[in-house]
Amino acid sequence: MNDDFATAMRRAVRSTRALNVAEATRVIQDALAGRPASDARTSTNPDITPPPPIQRSTPFPVDPDAEIIEPSAKPEAEEPAEKVGDGTASRRFRKSLAETVRILREGRLASGVFGSLHGAGLPGTAKQVPQPIMPDGAQFLARSFTCPAGARSYRLYIPASAPDRPRGLVIMLHGCNQDPEDFAAGTGMNAVAETHGLVVAYPRQSGANNASSCWNWFRPVDQMRDEGEPSIIAGITKEIMSEFGFDRSRVFVAGLSAGGAMAAIMGETYPDLYSAAGIHSGLTYGSANDVVSAFSAMRGEGGLASSPKRFANGHRLRTIVFQGSADRTVHPSNADRIVAAATPTGAGWTVRKESGRSASGRTYARTIVADPAGRPAVEYWLVDGAGHAWSGGHSAGTYTDPHGPDASSQMVRFFLDGQE
Repeated sequence: MNDDFATAMRRAVRSTRALNVAEATRVIQDALAGRPASDARTSTNPDITPPPPIQRSTPFPVDPDAEIIEPSAKPEAEEPAEKVGDGTASRRFRKSLAETVRILREGRLASGVFGSLHGAGLPGTAKQVPQPIMPDGAQFLARSFTCPAGARSYRLYIPASAPDRPRGLVIMLHGCNQDPEDFAAGTGMNAVAETHGLVVAYPRQSGANNASSCWNWFRPVDQMRDEGEPSIIAGITKEIMSEFGFDRSRVFVAGLSAGGAMAAIMGETYPDLYSAAGIHSGLTYGSANDVVSAFSAMRGEGGLASSPKRFANGHRLRTIVFQGSADRTVHPSNADRIVAAATPTGAGWTVRKESGRSASGRTYARTIVADPAGRPAVEYWLVDGAGHAWSGGHSAGTYTDPHGPDASSQMVRFFLDGQE
């Protein structure tokens, strides 16, 4: 191997460990193109975005401590666990130089694992989403909201079937590297909302606040009521509630991946606003409080889970969870933790398990927790063989699995079945 190339790889690793992804990417690109190395650029920004979802059948596993070794060296299976930051054990794995170059060349490491607030991934990963086809009379409005915590724009779908007196509101929180238009196209939620006469709002995460457009679910300030991003999303919710005269029983929140984690946060911090939450490939509230613990939680190594607060003003927050069994971005054990946190305790509650197959042939296991009156309080759909993608979604959007059961339809059915 060329000595200059090996040196460049080592520089890229040092930059990556220093959380300077933009520099690591530049070094790799220069080396692959045969350009001479230029002066290193540095970044001291400590806020790093955990990995966005990867739209591949076998996405790159989350491994923030990956270490490059020369191909001639004998790889070690695993080094001893070491203490980091808050004392959480972090395991380090070695990868060959050839494998690391392949990962970096494909843009997985730069844009999919370590995208920093001021860094940029490799080009060519964005997908052009076509404008949605809407029935006559429907509206897909562009709006914005500002409060002391900040400002965000959002798209609002108003169905033609109920423009003046819609049945309810669904807040949809997109995943990393997505936007409202992409998320609407991929989930098909507007069409489901049209059938049921629902309004749907899609808040947009700002690139200025997260370069990969991830909701910052892992930062303490963004896990608190009346602070950060929860305050902004709640403000959007209240604005629409006031406009259409919705009460809590007709308001729901759902999301995918980072958006799913934020949906869990919204249900925890604003249970007086939402009557139900839909969490797809997400994480439970309080599972992380910084970047290190975020990676740990995504790997399924536990987290900082808090005591769940599932009741507000005498009302229970109902929860439906979708998770792919083959998800290598957010480990399926996170869904188990969400379900455990959402499941009430006490006499009279029942658990029923069943299995089924989608129209496209993908099998799933469904667990239903019902209250003493037989009303479902928690549903958990574990989709066999599915990865990190919206189950039953459409190829018009990113991070979708059209073969799975229709998560959008099932979430809306669950939401409306529990209206008080």
